[in-house]
Amino acid sequence: MDRSALITGASRGIGLAIATRLANSGYGLTISARGAEALEVAAKSLREAGAPEVVVVPADMSDPESGDALVAAHTEAFGDMNALILNAGVGTAGPIAEFPQRRFDKTVAVNFTAPFALIQRALPLLRAAAAKDARRGSKVVAISSITGEYAEPTMAAYGATKAALTSLIETMNMEESGNGVSGCSIAPAFVDTDMTDWIKDKIPAEQMIDVEDISELVEALLKLSAQAVVPKIVVSRAGANPYGA
Repeated sequence: MDRSALITGASRGIGLAIATRLANSGYGLTISARGAEALEVAAKSLREAGAPEVVVVPADMSDPESGDALVAAHTEAFGDMNALILNAGVGTAGPIAEFPQRRFDKTVAVNFTAPFALIQRALPLLRAAAAKDARRGSKVVAISSITGEYAEPTMAAYGATKAALTSLIETMNMEESGNGVSGCSIAPAFVDTDMTDWIKDKIPAEQMIDVEDISELVEALLKLSAQAVVPKIVVSRAGANPYGA
């Protein structure tokens, strides 16, 4: 098999759109999300879309051991890793003065601790893939948020974890791009998925970013040579304040 990718949060929304696009390009895939049943449905559609192999690993990213299980499963199936797509995340809102500590801890665990651990554990596989394909290297793509770039009331915890994710990717580039492993943080405003249903009474779906815009960006990033490092892409909504979601 020529190329493989590990994708978290892959059973729906942005993650499934990315997985489908990579399946169309012939990638072997390891996909993860919390719900086993939804993952199996996604895996069936990905195989039909062209993925030669799809490994399903149900995982709760708030569990610190989930990264070990994901990388071990991918290693057994594929041996190395051309792309790591960090899409799983939790969206939480609330003013700083009243934000529950337990919710804060889970937000940090899923949105930052888990991606950090996954990058750390996947780096040997990413380096191995980059060594086999020195021209293209290997890539890490993290789905961040525009709230990690521009402050928004009630979004302190969520925005801070997304800002930390972007910083993590930029630091990884400084340490690893010389080894052929580079990363990009994509920070979109509201994307039309079921995760944004809660605000569609204020921002209609047709005014949101199309999920295929994000998957197309990811596919383009994976096609770049190892010499081109794009640390961050911010995607705002047409007609909206570019400094907010």
